[in-house]
Amino acid sequence: MNLFDNTYLRRWLIIVTISGAVLLSWYYMVFAMSMNMEPIALWQFTDIFMLFVMWCIMMIGMMLPSASPVILLIDKLNRQRQVRNNAFTHTLFFTSGYLLAWVFYSALITLIQWWLHHLSILSVMMVSSNYLFSGILLIIAGLYQWTPYKQKCLQLCRSPLSLITTQWREGINGAIRLGFKHGQYCLGCCWFLMALLFVTGVMNLKWIFLLTMLVLVEKCLPKGEVLGKGLGIVLVLLGINVLTHH
Repeated sequence: MNLFDNTYLRRWLIIVTISGAVLLSWYYMVFAMSMNMEPIALWQFTDIFMLFVMWCIMMIGMMLPSASPVILLIDKLNRQRQVRNNAFTHTLFFTSGYLLAWVFYSALITLIQWWLHHLSILSVMMVSSNYLFSGILLIIAGLYQWTPYKQKCLQLCRSPLSLITTQWREGINGAIRLGFKHGQYCLGCCWFLMALLFVTGVMNLKWIFLLTMLVLVEKCLPKGEVLGKGLGIVLVLLGINVLTHH
């Protein structure tokens, strides 16, 4: 019997693979990131590239946990297609497409970080040194939690069946495109939350963990959208506090 003919074994293999990727990412963040990422002063190509790698690994560790239900759903659909002798593509390609969206985000946020550092808004320790920037970013991130676009992206992340049924295409390219499309909506849901690391500190592990849990609850647990709106209020109040009590 083929090893992957067992539905439960296949499901657990995917869970173990995702868990392993997340654990390796957090191992890097906890034990390697702080030692390897020294304060950047010259911003040479190597510094920028290593910063990009750091953001990529951080996004894997922060976003894969909340994407796991969708990945498992895709695998279930592929398994059903396999049973009916229909064409199917391994779930790995969907996952790769999803992560590709966050690779693009990592490249963009790296360039933004370089620009903010160039303007002396971020310190060499990768944390905001400008209270106006911190306060405004907190307020914008809080208000964004209430926008229709954010709510639409969150709804598609929480209930992805409509996206899957309308965007499903056969083959490897189709799977990667579907994963990338889902990753785009995930980006639309969470990109401002990830940018808050400029305020709290890009390498602040406590805030990285807290944001990971907030995204997980918002996207996966019942009434997560309510938490997201409540978080928006808190962020606005924090931003106002930063601006008025500096």
